[in-house]
Amino acid sequence: MGLLLSRKNIIRLIVVLAILPLIITQTGCSKSVNKNEAKPVEQEGYYLDTVCKISVYDMDGGMTDKKANAAIDKAYDRCRELDKKLSNTVDVSDISKINNSGGQWTEVGPDALTVIKGGIKYGDLSGGDFDITIGTVSDLWDYHSDHPKVPSQDKINEALTHVNYKNIQIQGNSVRLADPKSKIDLGGIGKGYIADQVADTLQNNGVTSAVVNLGGNIVTIGSKPDGTDFTIGIEKPYSDRSELIGKTEISSGTVVTSGVYERQFKYKGKVYHHILSPKTGYPVDTDLDSITLMSTRGMSMDTDALSTICLIKGKDEALKLINSRDDTEAVLCTHDGKIYKSKDARFQAE
Repeated sequence: MGLLLSRKNIIRLIVVLAILPLIITQTGCSKSVNKNEAKPVEQEGYYLDTVCKISVYDMDGGMTDKKANAAIDKAYDRCRELDKKLSNTVDVSDISKINNSGGQWTEVGPDALTVIKGGIKYGDLSGGDFDITIGTVSDLWDYHSDHPKVPSQDKINEALTHVNYKNIQIQGNSVRLADPKSKIDLGGIGKGYIADQVADTLQNNGVTSAVVNLGGNIVTIGSKPDGTDFTIGIEKPYSDRSELIGKTEISSGTVVTSGVYERQFKYKGKVYHHILSPKTGYPVDTDLDSITLMSTRGMSMDTDALSTICLIKGKDEALKLINSRDDTEAVLCTHDGKIYKSKDARFQAE
């Protein structure tokens, strides 16, 4: 979740800007566009290691371009603020302070506390398949390196001894790790929280219709100016980012996609993706290429964690989990190219 751009990240940014984001937001349900429909005020930026885009629509004539741009600026300010608080690669973040405290109690802000508590919640729900203390393991895997390689088994085994979210202790607004060598990494849940907060910032500044796209995490505020739902296209895994498997329509909601194809490398003929198992220390062996979850407004943090859990557990367990919930829908893509969806999922295949 690092914010500062190295030369390598600048090069990656140039490449990413040449392609479409993970999920494509569309202002209409078809290719024919009403020429009289007002265009949104939009800003793109590179945050959270991905290209982000905020689109603000005018619902009643009161949202001028100046007001919309000011609201977007404040939303991106909030995004930067949270990245610095929640990143485990920023030395002064609340998370780094905990990780570097040697097991001492560390006072943190309400944002870090909320996400850490969420991580514990979903650690319990997943039976430990989702574990925010995976930091010692994720540190071993460098997916940004020009020459990435697989860590040694000895290093992985050592790192795994420090992965256990139950080592996290909370007292008031202070946090400590009972294992001083354990490390928190909020990569599987933090971006969802930030997406919710960015949307809240927009609403607090008068925005009533918008789409927030933080890479694989989308939040919609209200509906389109004509009262219809926003149409969100879901990308086909391993495509050139212009192919879709279908679309979903949503207002005041969130759409989150996790995929094994998003970040990976090949080493000695084998592909290693970035979804790591806290139990083996290696990329999870799953039958899913991607999963997209849809839920209600304010649920992006929860949906972020759930999408990671579902990807780890695989198709059958993922469908069982999502079908047991009334607040979440799912669309799954398996390795063999088949598409599955949860009961009553609002999804239209291409």
